[in-house]
Amino acid sequence: MTIDWTHFTPWTSLVGGLMIGLAAAMFLFFNGRIAGISGIVGGLFRPASGNIAWRLAFIAGMLAAPIIYALARPLPDVRIDADLPTLIVAGLLVGIGTRYGSGCTSGHGVCGLSRRSPRSLAATLAFMSAGFVTVYIVRHVFG
Repeated sequence: MTIDWTHFTPWTSLVGGLMIGLAAAMFLFFNGRIAGISGIVGGLFRPASGNIAWRLAFIAGMLAAPIIYALARPLPDVRIDADLPTLIVAGLLVGIGTRYGSGCTSGHGVCGLSRRSPRSLAATLAFMSAGFVTVYIVRHVFG
């Protein structure tokens, strides 16, 4: 993945980040729940009574948002510089890390850090560090 500096939009990114933070805060305030995607999706696999509708609505909103956005503006081009086996292995490793870390990047990085959770700080430092090291090794050691 490369950054297209000619189309870099810091103000749009700032507004998007603020919207994500506001949505996570509102979700916690109104529902008393953390907006961690892995926990929300994982809850569908071990459903509790009265717990399915809001989870499905949350996921439907995540899927509908880019579709609604595409009606107003064209979606950005996506370029993935990896083959299918690499993507599958990467996805499995992220899933395993999510289980061992008791949450995902949205749960720890957005919601946990905003609540000043020491566990989320440790998790965020761990997955960010692992990501930096992985990118360095893949790009500079293996070429």
